[in-house]
Amino acid sequence: MSDTRYCVHGPRNRDVVEELVRREVECCDRLAGLMAMMSVAGGTGSGVGTYITQCLRDLHPKSFILNHLTWPYRTGEVIVQNYNSVLTLAHLYQLSDAILVHENDTVHKICSQLLNIKQISFSDVNKVIAHQLGSVLQPAFTADSHGVYSRNPLGELVSALACHPEYKLLSVCTIPQMPSSSIAYSTFSWPGLLKHMRQMLISNSKMEEGIDWQMRPPSGSERTRSLTGFGFNRSLANLLILRGKDVYCAETGGFEDPDLYTSWLSSEESFTLWKSPVLFNKYEKSVTLVSNSQALLRPLDNMVRSAWNMFASRAYVHQYTKFGISEEDFLDSFTSLEQVISSYNQLC
Repeated sequence: MSDTRYCVHGPRNRDVVEELVRREVECCDRLAGLMAMMSVAGGTGSGVGTYITQCLRDLHPKSFILNHLTWPYRTGEVIVQNYNSVLTLAHLYQLSDAILVHENDTVHKICSQLLNIKQISFSDVNKVIAHQLGSVLQPAFTADSHGVYSRNPLGELVSALACHPEYKLLSVCTIPQMPSSSIAYSTFSWPGLLKHMRQMLISNSKMEEGIDWQMRPPSGSERTRSLTGFGFNRSLANLLILRGKDVYCAETGGFEDPDLYTSWLSSEESFTLWKSPVLFNKYEKSVTLVSNSQALLRPLDNMVRSAWNMFASRAYVHQYTKFGISEEDFLDSFTSLEQVISSYNQLC
């Protein structure tokens, strides 16, 4: 949450944005919810984005709000990106029903290693993010829809995945992803795709390349031991979306394994399946997983630690206090996110 953007530019543009949103909402037969897309590194994305989210919550207190965040490169985009990220995420945790995150580092690797792009542009990065979001938000059948496309995918996504107010962080993976020139020469099977996606979930692999096939979910007495020692990615809830040919023949039982999930929710409550026989983006078969799990625990912890190290020496804090963001606001944000980290760390 940038200082001037939140405190100055947000209020200055509030009326204009609210009027634009009002016009769109009035055109809807049924408001499924609102999705705000923003970055968190700094500037307009974090500051104005957070302020507008707060306005939307005030205007539509009963509507679902999903925030889509682009996480900054760990090597740094702006010097105060960790401050902005901490302030933004702490505020959004109070306002949003769910927060879907794309990490720039991960998307960059997909462009480089999977799509073989040599000189990666913002357009390339945006195409990968758009592909993954499209694979989530395109129409699909839910398990109890009886062949009728969902009329409220945003609400059903949030309801299925953000079932506890302490756990709102969602990550997304999509396979396959390859250069368009390679698609015609590739074959895909549901067992192969689902096996890869399940292991990506377990080992917290962001791409098919580099999957740790040795990782397994702890079971029985192993659950009582430190999960950190296993490196296993425990889930609270997962949404699996299958699109393409012969989709109704796909066997998804591996994602219903209770060992994948926290012990205080049944796998029936934790796992949701959507399907569509319509091909997506030229792929004969494709699998997308939206996961509320420990996948974002490490980048979140790294971001909070880096911001705290700067705050301990009061580096750049004056840039915020002169616009009304106090040191107490920083401390409250640190406390809020440390609680989120602790909650995800203790999933068992």
